[in-house]
Amino acid sequence: MAMAERIRPPWWLKYVNKVMIGLNKLGVGGDKGPVVLTVTGRKSGKPRSTPVTPMVVDGHRYVVGGLPGSDWAANARAAGTATVHQGRRTQQVQMVEIPAEQARPLLRQFPTLVPTGVGFMKNAGLVTGPNADEFEALAGRCPVFRLDPV
Repeated sequence: MAMAERIRPPWWLKYVNKVMIGLNKLGVGGDKGPVVLTVTGRKSGKPRSTPVTPMVVDGHRYVVGGLPGSDWAANARAAGTATVHQGRRTQQVQMVEIPAEQARPLLRQFPTLVPTGVGFMKNAGLVTGPNADEFEALAGRCPVFRLDPV
């Protein structure tokens, strides 16, 4: 079996994520900004939290893994469920990974619906800019999950 592609996160990401999680707890960002996704760790069994910015397409919320091989995505696959925190509100969700072919049209919309994610993915070397074709080409490399309420 081939080793899954993994892009190492930048050194500063852990610190920025901690700040984003703190701001989320304070209610900064409102209903349109990032949320904190908490998933049970597949190895530790402990809750692991990461900020993500969902996009809404046809009434469904989706999140895109910004780095191939990310721990949070592997944890989501293993756990199947997660908790979404937005300020003081929490919601249990089922994490449904979308197959690559079905993810293509969703990824095409990502640069428009989550413009803040474009810079991150550009810095990771995955795209050169907000080009829908480049994002569509990430299908199968960057996971896409639908967040279904439990």
